[in-house]
Amino acid sequence: MKQLKLGKLVLPVYSVLALVYLLIPIAYTIAFSFNNSQGRTNTIWQGFTLEKWLHVCDRGDICGAVGTSLLIGGISTLVATILGTAMAIALVRYSFKARSLVSLSLFLPMATPEIVMGAGLAGLFFNLGTGYGYTTVILAHIMFCLSFVVVTVKARVQTLDPVLEEAGRDLYANPTQVFWRITFPLLLPGIVSGALLSFALSFDDFIITYFNAGGVVTTFPMYIYIAASKGVPAEANVIASMVFFLAILFVLVSQVGTDIRRRRLAKASK
Repeated sequence: MKQLKLGKLVLPVYSVLALVYLLIPIAYTIAFSFNNSQGRTNTIWQGFTLEKWLHVCDRGDICGAVGTSLLIGGISTLVATILGTAMAIALVRYSFKARSLVSLSLFLPMATPEIVMGAGLAGLFFNLGTGYGYTTVILAHIMFCLSFVVVTVKARVQTLDPVLEEAGRDLYANPTQVFWRITFPLLLPGIVSGALLSFALSFDDFIITYFNAGGVVTTFPMYIYIAASKGVPAEANVIASMVFFLAILFVLVSQVGTDIRRRRLAKASK
């Protein structure tokens, strides 16, 4: 009996320890965002202050790097989501000769190490003579994020009941009306999930950006890498903490909204 009780405790204890291990860097980042550090060094605790939170953009290079990441992530996500949604629908709904090859090739960027993809794209842009900058970084991010959007939306398309679209056509709706009033709303959760995943990957990416920026573009992850040699400034910890809190807030809002919709559907079915 004692062995059974100990066996039941192993998984919960292991889960708690793993969670604590994962949260330690986040806790460190949040704590040192309130550090009263001077200059760029932020490795030693020098006292509590809210100054860094209240004047986070006083160090203009940090907010500039964040703005660059948001710009690149937004454009890359928009293009990757549109192309990825169209590709997902085509792969599920239509038959063509290269469909199996296209489906296989979509998993290659997900399985390939980022350093290989980043170096390959950098070599491609160099041979084309395009030069490096925002354009090359955005194109690289689109190619990197596209596979994740296709896989996410494709899973949603496969679960879509074609009877609903047939009902729309039976009610004399044209193909455009069927798509925007039936297909698109049903695919929207998958599209939103793919877009959020794409933006998170783009905003967080360092390796592919580093290879294709050419020293012209500085995103937030690149700024952190450059500043890490002297100690990440507290303002960078503030930005990272804000991103973490916004992600938690979005998850909570999403879960609450899903729960509210589930309760409404349950009441309507009674």
